[in-house]
Amino acid sequence: MRNKLRKLCIISGLALILAACILCVFNITESNIAARRSQASLSKLKNTIELASEATVSGNTGNDALIEYDHVSQGIPVVTLDDINFCGYLTIEELDMELPVIDDFSYESLKYAPCRYSGSANGNDLIIAAHIFSSHFGKLNRLSDGTEIVYTDCSGKEYHYSLISIEEISGSNAEEMLSQDSSPWDLTLFTCTLNGKSRVTVRAKRTN
Repeated sequence: MRNKLRKLCIISGLALILAACILCVFNITESNIAARRSQASLSKLKNTIELASEATVSGNTGNDALIEYDHVSQGIPVVTLDDINFCGYLTIEELDMELPVIDDFSYESLKYAPCRYSGSANGNDLIIAAHIFSSHFGKLNRLSDGTEIVYTDCSGKEYHYSLISIEEISGSNAEEMLSQDSSPWDLTLFTCTLNGKSRVTVRAKRTN
């Protein structure tokens, strides 16, 4: 009886280890796919924004679709690439990270790139969400106080921020995520914790 129980425990343990390994491989694969897709879009997005900025300065916009962008809610300029609306891109030199930001938040879009959760840079209440992929927001908790974060919108305007705090907020507490009462933030970045129950939340103050 004891031998059977011991064998059952061993088999159960091996099954759990195998399941964990499969999950780990799946997450790494998802992260790598997301990294490739987001970087491909980032290259196109930056090129489009650069062309749009140059055309605005010269006063010659012509009819080139690459240098046209649409304006959506809250007056946010967006660029549409492969049927996806992007509102800008994020740069964090401390993490050697640069990522495009999708304007339309959805869980499906999060598999691709960070998304604008709510607010706007111009309104000083921009919130950006991303998966915990190492290629996305998986390293947010490594940032130090005063880290510079730059958000560039699709008109080419840069918004510079300085990190003021990192906290964990319950995944069910949307009110606290959106609130600016306890902390005078202008930009928030957040991602899930490993267990998915809370959100690693970075608050930053605009400096320009």
